[in-house]
Amino acid sequence: MTATPDVTVVVAVYNTMPYLTECLNSLVAQTIGEDRLQVVAVDDGSTDDSGRELDRFAEKYPDVFTVVHQPNSGGPAAPSNRALELATGRFVYFIGSDDHLGEEALERMVACADANEADVVVGKMVGTNGRYVHQKLYSGNQPDVSLYDSALPFTLANTKLFRRELVEKHKLRFPEDLPVGSDQPFTIEACVRARRISVLADYTYYYAVKRGDASNITYRADHLARLRCTARIMDHTAGLIPAGPHRDAVLKRHFEWELSKLMLDDFPALPLETRQEICAGLAALQDTYFTDALRDATGVKRRVRLGLAQRGAVAELTRAIADEAEHGAPPFLLEGDRAFAPYPGFRDAAIGLDDHWYEVRETVSGRLADGTKLESAAWEQDGEDLTLALKVRVGITGDTSSAVVALAQGALPKSADKPGARKLPKDAERPEAVGELTREPADDGTGTLLSARIPVDRIRAKRGVRVYVDVAGTTYEIPVRTDGLPMPLARRWGSTTPFRVSASPNAKGRLVITTALLWEPKPDLGTRLRRTPAGLKRKLSGAKRKLSGAKRKLSRLKRKVSR
Repeated sequence: MTATPDVTVVVAVYNTMPYLTECLNSLVAQTIGEDRLQVVAVDDGSTDDSGRELDRFAEKYPDVFTVVHQPNSGGPAAPSNRALELATGRFVYFIGSDDHLGEEALERMVACADANEADVVVGKMVGTNGRYVHQKLYSGNQPDVSLYDSALPFTLANTKLFRRELVEKHKLRFPEDLPVGSDQPFTIEACVRARRISVLADYTYYYAVKRGDASNITYRADHLARLRCTARIMDHTAGLIPAGPHRDAVLKRHFEWELSKLMLDDFPALPLETRQEICAGLAALQDTYFTDALRDATGVKRRVRLGLAQRGAVAELTRAIADEAEHGAPPFLLEGDRAFAPYPGFRDAAIGLDDHWYEVRETVSGRLADGTKLESAAWEQDGEDLTLALKVRVGITGDTSSAVVALAQGALPKSADKPGARKLPKDAERPEAVGELTREPADDGTGTLLSARIPVDRIRAKRGVRVYVDVAGTTYEIPVRTDGLPMPLARRWGSTTPFRVSASPNAKGRLVITTALLWEPKPDLGTRLRRTPAGLKRKLSGAKRKLSGAKRKLSRLKRKVSR
């Protein structure tokens, strides 16, 4: 190691064997080289073999590793702070002791920091073993990103390269009394104060591992601990960023992520007192930081839950979560160009939440797809005429006059695969809805039943069954899935020119109606030749050339004989 290494890697360690070995191996394998690298590892009172493994690496790589053993502090903040006291590199990098790096990670990030004069460099991180890592930030290399108009607020772990001069100038350290999320205040302040932040997405720099026993500290913390820690982080952020759009851009993450996770499917099973404390804490944070702009930008599901918590409506919040977990989201209520999600408390004067809390403002393709179910499909034949009879349940109520069922030619774009539906582009045309259609409320109140009778044309075609509906001023196209429902048998119809029709799911489970002639007319010779495989065509062409050559030779021979 040189007198001033390029980078100091900080490793806070507590009971992370056997993952620790892969972590340390990934450090000594870095292409930046041992002479440009310092590793400071602090064993925070491990009771497994982690301490001995650190000592083994320190003995094997004495010029690279500095190992400190200390009593357990209860979290990664104290050992990280101790390591910062011993850091000598131009840059400092933090790695979880159960994670590991790509072998070129440090060399690439240091080069980026020097080339861009960046104080913070974020390298692409991926999750392993089922660990979720937000990916939106990594759409491409970005030499200069802002904390306020990028996905950086959703990537606030300290697993980044920081210029140590910045860290020491502003005395950045980790709050040791924060058991969860202690890296966020450090990362947020560093990003606020950085001259430049660069993002590298051209290589996998960091592999974040979810342990098989799910013992990462984030996964162990209880609801109230997470609430208290998030409140501290938000208060710290507010001390750095004045009220306004910039602060909203950062705190949006905490309302949508940390705070919303307190109101998931496990909420109804918590003791009543705990649920009340959570609601009180959420209400206090909303009173302080949940601006109208943040509220309007939050999806309706999260927004309603936050609103019920703010009103202290514990029973209604519990019911909203439990009902959705058991039965799915409620159908949308359509009223003109507005749409609402009528969760518990909707238009309840005792709760006092106005319609804005329940109004749909975001794209709801996935939710509409989830609420669209095929009830039945059958053929109805009357002489030479054939009709497709369908019953489709759609998760909408109220003014459902825009909802139609139609047959559409062509596949949906791949962007519709994950949500299962799509917003129809403004310049796109709906296929013509033909036949008969009735709309009536579903008996169980879960939406609207569309009963369609669609004439089947005698054409050669493959057409998907789609529902089209306007929700909050946007037209959605929803492919109808069969979901294992038995389909009617293929049907022949037409006496003069018989056709065959079938109803079947495609590879994505979407209902497709296929019509074709029962017997294709025998193609003429030219058509058959055009359909001949390329290899056979080449052979035929070669044979023709040989035959032509033979004819020419025969012609020359005849001329000689005649002389």
